[in-house]
Amino acid sequence: MDLSLSRIVAILSKEFIQLVRDRLTYAMIIGIPVIQLLLFGYAINSDPKHLPTAVLVQDNGQFSRSVIGALERSNYFDIRYSARSPAEMDRLIERGSVQFAVTIPGDFTRRVVRKDNPQILVEADASDPAATGGAVAALLQLPSYALMHDLKGPVAMPVKDNGQPFQVVVQRRYNPESITSYNIVPGLVATILTMTLVMMTSLAMTRETERGTMEMLLSTPVRPLEVMVGKLTPYVVVGILQAAIIMTLARLLFGVPVEGGWAALGLGMLLFIVGSLSLGFLISTLARNQLQAMQMSFFYFLPSILLSGFLFPFRGMPMWAQWIGTALPVTHMLRVVRGSMLKGVGIAEALPSLGALALFVAIVAGIAVKEYRTTLD
Repeated sequence: MDLSLSRIVAILSKEFIQLVRDRLTYAMIIGIPVIQLLLFGYAINSDPKHLPTAVLVQDNGQFSRSVIGALERSNYFDIRYSARSPAEMDRLIERGSVQFAVTIPGDFTRRVVRKDNPQILVEADASDPAATGGAVAALLQLPSYALMHDLKGPVAMPVKDNGQPFQVVVQRRYNPESITSYNIVPGLVATILTMTLVMMTSLAMTRETERGTMEMLLSTPVRPLEVMVGKLTPYVVVGILQAAIIMTLARLLFGVPVEGGWAALGLGMLLFIVGSLSLGFLISTLARNQLQAMQMSFFYFLPSILLSGFLFPFRGMPMWAQWIGTALPVTHMLRVVRGSMLKGVGIAEALPSLGALALFVAIVAGIAVKEYRTTLD
């Protein structure tokens, strides 16, 4: 066989030139490793600190203030709310506004002085076990150092039972046994729908463009919004079917509890499905072929998995990563699904996430219709 080095070099040169011209593929080659390096190096943290905490202090003594100060100095707790009642504490932790709720009883100081071994109640949102593990371990050490500078003189005498001035009782809410599947499996509803609907829609629409089907619409009076609604409605049914299958198997195979919140879950599911399909339609108007559509879908899917709180604790990420994650619809869908299934939250409690999903649908659908109209023109 007669091989020509000059011909091989010519083919190589042609391929490199073509690679540079295909900007999206070039961006994938450079961008994906850089994005993964930055996200895993800076944004991912399995031991989150400065977790939002609410306190209900029913005792205004010095010992109570020392306990609160010790919590803040541990770096695991960021006290943002001072509740006035147990009902307010329940609302804060149910809505996901706080990760921990600390209650100091009214007789705390008196019982510490009497060496009567008082208790402090700490309620933890354990729907994500990875987000609370380190903080709970720090809580167990709290009695040994919180009052070390206050217990002097007569009150410094050895106390009863466990040798500590007080006890910390931790109540893990929503997932008391810290079962990981209770957190991961509901989150699969959002991630699987993202992966299938966005990619499926973008590929299907781009394929029709390549085959010339979309050009046939130029000779019809159909408007861009009508095309979009007609094309995406079947996929809405597919998305609802996928979500129903995932939730049924989550209950049957993994025993994931379903506490209720069906209204919030149904509305959130519909908004998320429509938003994902609209994004896929938008990608199809920008991509020149199916390969580009797949690449653009992957660009969206990667940060959605890493920055949404699906695999890693959301509050463990730095603030810049949390801002990016907050802009992703997957983040809000995760909150709706987990809140509905594990906490039984209603529409009122899930309203911030539902509002974010509705805003995403309005923006993406509007841009998609505009881009499609431009493509037809």
